[in-house]
Amino acid sequence: MTGKRKNPTTAGSGAARAGSDGPAGAKPAKPSAAAQRLAAQRALAAANRERQARQRRLLTVLTPIVAVVLIVAVLVVVKLATGPSTPKSGTRAAPAANAVQAAVTGMPASVLDQVGTGTVASVPSALPGPPLTADGKPRILFVGAEWCPYCAAERWPLAVALSRFGTLTGLGEVTSSPTDVYPNTATLSFHGAGYTSTLLSLTAKEIYSNQVQGTSYAPLDTLDAADNQLFSTVGKNGFPFLDIGGRYLVNTASYDPSVLAGKSQAQIAAALSDPSSPIAKAVGGAANVLTAAICRLTSRQPAGVCTSAGVTAAAAVLPAAGT
Repeated sequence: MTGKRKNPTTAGSGAARAGSDGPAGAKPAKPSAAAQRLAAQRALAAANRERQARQRRLLTVLTPIVAVVLIVAVLVVVKLATGPSTPKSGTRAAPAANAVQAAVTGMPASVLDQVGTGTVASVPSALPGPPLTADGKPRILFVGAEWCPYCAAERWPLAVALSRFGTLTGLGEVTSSPTDVYPNTATLSFHGAGYTSTLLSLTAKEIYSNQVQGTSYAPLDTLDAADNQLFSTVGKNGFPFLDIGGRYLVNTASYDPSVLAGKSQAQIAAALSDPSSPIAKAVGGAANVLTAAICRLTSRQPAGVCTSAGVTAAAAVLPAAGT
């Protein structure tokens, strides 16, 4: 015999079947309860194996995704822990070197004329409020913070522009925050600076240092009530805040601060005499724009400054003064 069952339609189909088939025409015996339980257990085990296999396949797909999510979460936590909420001190302020003071307060007029508006990216906006004056002269109000990177950029052209209308003394040297954008930008400080002019009055305050005290930067200069009101309402408590006679507002850097990256105060000051340098184009261009704004408050005095080629070019990009 081959082990195959015969087709019941062929000869011998009426004979008794071997084994459990029983007599011809008889119904198969019903499985016992034990056999049913065994079959159910086997089916359950097979279902469990299939479920476990699906879980393994799912884990194979999800594990890399979960790993990436965890890595991103860790990076976010680290970023938050080392961002502006946990500031670090910059280089402590010191008196500006004589060469730096001389270069920034005496940027050559020929260089300023050659650069014109230079690489200025933002010009002062017009203010509609009343004039800002002191002792019968237009008044300039600057509010900064030594840690502020945008203040760091704006102080250079402001010092150049102010020096065209008077004498600026006692500047400091400092760097912006090492944990903010444009970290460690070399700059000046107006804390303790003096200014004399027959045409302008200046109030320049650095109300925070770049030195950490607790979880924030230590306070430095204080504003009187009237100036604090202007800083709050007009300046929205943002740095830098430069109010030019109540007629113009500067509330950001006039040029890209990255042009100063990696440079010391001495290197920046030295570059101001080279009209082809990116620093002279940025700082000189911004200084011409600030000068043009001030000239509109001083009845275009001094004439040699206010009618110069650089200032004339800058005046063309200024909006009309606020009234």
